[in-house]
Amino acid sequence: MAFPKVVVVTGASAGVGRATARLFAKKGADVALIARGIDGLEAAKREIEALGRRALVIPTDVSDANALENAADKTEQELGLIDVWVNAAMVSVFSPFLKMTPEEFKRVTDVTYLGYVYATMAALRRMQTRNRGTIVQVGSALAYRSIPLQSAYCGAKHAIAGFTDSIRCELAHAKSRVRITAVQLPALNTPQFSWVKSRLPRKPQPVPPIFQPEVAAEAIVYAATHPRREIWVGETTVAVIQAQKFFPGLLDRYLARNGYDSQQYDGLADPNRPNNLWEPLPGDFGAHGDFDDRAHKRSWQSTLNLNRRWIALGLLAAGVTAAALKNRDRVGELAAAVRDKLVA
Repeated sequence: MAFPKVVVVTGASAGVGRATARLFAKKGADVALIARGIDGLEAAKREIEALGRRALVIPTDVSDANALENAADKTEQELGLIDVWVNAAMVSVFSPFLKMTPEEFKRVTDVTYLGYVYATMAALRRMQTRNRGTIVQVGSALAYRSIPLQSAYCGAKHAIAGFTDSIRCELAHAKSRVRITAVQLPALNTPQFSWVKSRLPRKPQPVPPIFQPEVAAEAIVYAATHPRREIWVGETTVAVIQAQKFFPGLLDRYLARNGYDSQQYDGLADPNRPNNLWEPLPGDFGAHGDFDDRAHKRSWQSTLNLNRRWIALGLLAAGVTAAALKNRDRVGELAAAVRDKLVA
């Protein structure tokens, strides 16, 4: 598969989206950058241009379907036909469910779920007419196993998985060459924990073990360029998804005991700190959050997963070589036996 020339990334101003846009540019793509925060978008644009690629800044709230249609049009007018669309935009609220307002729950759903729906509509309308293209839905282990204190976010991630499966069936029915794939992520060191709206008594954190956003970006770029239905990133993601299949009740009890403390750290939180639920915060937050000292730069599971074809070929080659050496030894033994008989 040829590497994509034009890529759209939502949530591109920070975190996973920022790291993903940068990696696509590093590998040779021009990138349209969609998010609300202009400071982060402009910083991402400078990074991409420093890599020798074109970047298009499109400040957009993904909960606005018409704005996403306009963003898609602008991308194709200025960069060219869209090859890959990556959905990574999100907001969340860390709060017990009964302390959330209906407006907060709706806002998380509008951005984190319907933002994916509207963006997928915009991308698919264009890709279907050409019968090519790839849509990557950036998900989470929380799409399979919810945790306490993030009911709206977990609900949105579950919903993304459901509607993506439905679209996948429709594409197969139409014998379309457009692909839709999903990448389910572990806990990541992104800036969201610095700006998420929170009612937790202590500072919010990703549930350890924590990985750097570049681990996610590598899997997302791979998913965009390889025919995989879904990719699970990180050994914890695999463990959680598999455990949910067989022991959901046990996980309920485990998370009831541990799911609160594991999402908090380091003393009391400031109840008046600014958050980005309704509006973006000023400034460039970059791809990384506050957990560089605890975040893993590599996931052994993801490395094996993304390279399994080469690993399989290596094991096959090793097996063939071993068999050849064994047969060579056997042939040598037979030749020696024949020589001994002739001499005798």
